[in-house]
Amino acid sequence: MLKLTDFKPVSLDDRDLFSRHYRQFPQVHSDNTFANMVCWNHYADYRFVEIEDSIVLSSTIDGVTAFRMPIGPRNPDLLDDVIDLALREGSDIPLRVLDPENEAWLRERYPDLPLHENRDFFDYIYRTEGLAELAGKGYATIRRQVNRFGREYQYTVEKITEENISEVWEFLVVWCEWRDCDSEPILVAEKDAILFAVNNFFAIGLEGWIVRIGGTIGAISIVGPVNASMAVVHFEKALPETYRNIYKVITTETAAGLRDRYPYVNRECDMGVPGLRESKTRYRPAYMVAVYYATRADLEACCR
Repeated sequence: MLKLTDFKPVSLDDRDLFSRHYRQFPQVHSDNTFANMVCWNHYADYRFVEIEDSIVLSSTIDGVTAFRMPIGPRNPDLLDDVIDLALREGSDIPLRVLDPENEAWLRERYPDLPLHENRDFFDYIYRTEGLAELAGKGYATIRRQVNRFGREYQYTVEKITEENISEVWEFLVVWCEWRDCDSEPILVAEKDAILFAVNNFFAIGLEGWIVRIGGTIGAISIVGPVNASMAVVHFEKALPETYRNIYKVITTETAAGLRDRYPYVNRECDMGVPGLRESKTRYRPAYMVAVYYATRADLEACCR
């Protein structure tokens, strides 16, 4: 029987373990990626257990714990064990489903179990070539804005390296002052997450790009792998009040740097923020990665 004490925090030392496991069982949602978990662990307390050729994940935010479907070969007994643990130790929403394969399996095993969409946490997936080229009528407005930026500013693009990463840190200090990162708890958590990413950039296995205007950094992106065909933009920061439309420039330049290796780029969820949802939709996603959850009441009714 699984116990909460079997789980241990996700740490930098676990990178190779997750890399090996995810090569065998590729992920699609950004929240399950190693980089996301290790960077945001101060906020979401991501934990895991290796059991019967699978990994089971949990997260705890503001004292509310939820578990995820096993990542590994289909194992009905292990799934039942996870559900039992979720009912014993989880919140009123104790089980979350972050990929279509596990959604299909859960519906197959428990056809009477209601699964509820969590639209705010659907990931947006784009064709990398589309974001890099901005071709066609659908991208006309964004393309004009990027072209205008190129006329207004002499800018250069470079990859983040060991030689310039200290400048990325300095830029983020400026960005946090502009964004007033200490004004809200979630911004404090994001500041800690992105600074952890920069401090451990190469140990985590991240890459990224810089947009400079006159030698000064105006925008950065921090990217990691999801699977062999998809990258994820974990962080994208810019100073739009100083450089109009610069967010659109770092978006397309990041895609240009990725397109030879990754057909798709994941730009994460919109968290239910109306402006963010509008912006992500405007970039014409190829598809979404849905997120579902099961409630305690439904699990008790259907699975016990």
